Amino acid sequence: MSRDLLPGVTGVLALADGTILQGIGVGAVGEAVGEVCFNTAMTGYQEILTDPSYMAQIVAFTFPHVGNVGTNVEDVEQMSGAAETAARGAIFRDAPTQPANWRSDSDLETWMTRRGVVGLSGVDTRALTRRIRETGMPHAVIAHSPEGTFDLEALVAQARAWNGLEGLDLAKDASCLQPFVYDEGLWEWGEGYAKPGAPKYEVVVLDFGVKRNILRALTSVGARATVVPASTSAEEVLARKPDGVLLSNGPGDPAATGEYAVPEIRKLVESGVPVFGICLGHQMLSLALGAKTTKMDQGHHGANHPVKDLTTGKVEIVSMNHGFTVDRDSLPAPVVETHVSLFDGTNAGIALKDRPVFSVQHHPEASPGPTDSLYLFERFAGFMDAAK
Repeated sequence: MSRDLLPGVTGVLALADGTILQGIGVGAVGEAVGEVCFNTAMTGYQEILTDPSYMAQIVAFTFPHVGNVGTNVEDVEQMSGAAETAARGAIFRDAPTQPANWRSDSDLETWMTRRGVVGLSGVDTRALTRRIRETGMPHAVIAHSPEGTFDLEALVAQARAWNGLEGLDLAKDASCLQPFVYDEGLWEWGEGYAKPGAPKYEVVVLDFGVKRNILRALTSVGARATVVPASTSAEEVLARKPDGVLLSNGPGDPAATGEYAVPEIRKLVESGVPVFGICLGHQMLSLALGAKTTKMDQGHHGANHPVKDLTTGKVEIVSMNHGFTVDRDSLPAPVVETHVSLFDGTNAGIALKDRPVFSVQHHPEASPGPTDSLYLFERFAGFMDAAK
């Protein structure tokens, strides 16, 4: 594309190969570097932009009309609330619309400005999605200048200089700094988020960038969820005498975070305590059991992904968000593949034959996305009941 900016341009996306996409800046003024991915969800943009699994990524929304739900304080998914530990940028076809929803307390652009998320609208997101499909997720810098002044050469150089997600441990920055107990249940129509009753289970959550709705789903099946930092040792976890351990979602390369987390996960598995892994937690559990992970070209990002539960034969529509995958051919015995993506056949779940240990690549807690897989939290509770 030409590097001559069109009149009225206030936002650009500079790709590492020198391509410049032009449009109208949205949200925060400034620039951010990251990996560009596309998300096919039709709803849930606030949950997507606050999911720690999107740390160091710029999200292009394939759905053209974004903003009508507005934003609110209830739909923030990350615990810290900082944009640095979630999506760094957002790309839209059309400028975000004004909110028309009873739960809204702010419009999307104002929220993005306050939060520090750099946005770009007026982009042909269909063409960008096709490009990602064909050539993979590019490194890029998204920039917003109300005056329309950009050093395009410097932005391209910054994109080229960024090393990307491979080998990058981001969980340490997305994780909590000290343990805490989460006491909010799933959202109920007309009632808001439920308050838990007396807990039936003690669950320790290893926080690699946990989403709030995972904690809500745990609470809703009777767990008291104690969240601990990613670097917590197995000995410290087991000292809390948990009925179960959950390995959370999170950003970055599982092999990099696994340098310190995998040995501890292996100890937890060997202890006999029930273990449930989600997303990054699934990938690192797989590493702990002897499998391998690899970087994907396009990744899976959306709320319309078909996954088959091989243990029941049912097909579920699930929420996905990952750029790395478990190499299904590397799964050793006695690991069993339990779920598979019907889009591309990649692994979407595992379990141990002889222990109450299982994990899934997708997000059973949804938010956004369908709730087809919420039963997995009940399955986890069943394992904890059997272990008592």
